[in-house]
Amino acid sequence: MKLAPEHKFSLSTYLWGAITGIISGILAAEVQYGWVVGLLLYLVTDRFVLAITKELPPDASDNRAVLKKAFWGWAMFWLYFVILTYTLIIHFTPQCYSNQSLLYQLVKSGNATITCNMTG
Repeated sequence: MKLAPEHKFSLSTYLWGAITGIISGILAAEVQYGWVVGLLLYLVTDRFVLAITKELPPDASDNRAVLKKAFWGWAMFWLYFVILTYTLIIHFTPQCYSNQSLLYQLVKSGNATITCNMTG
């Protein structure tokens, strides 16, 4: 299957966002400002993308254009994987402040259901 240069570019950007997000999440669990390392890794996105994809889309001709074009794709994957990794490492458990809340019911019983009464 042959991928277009735009798709290869996007997939490599998403992969780099996931890798840097995992690195940031691990470091954030250990060091207070560990997530900053992931933000700094954004600056090498162009090198990673150029290493994976041999041909670039027409609108990403130089390194600065690659960084500009890849920002939002990288940022969304980075943020998702930072939060996911950090939450898994610290063994997050929700805190319930009211025994009347839906969160309390879900955590306490483990089988609470959400019902929606839609009458027209």
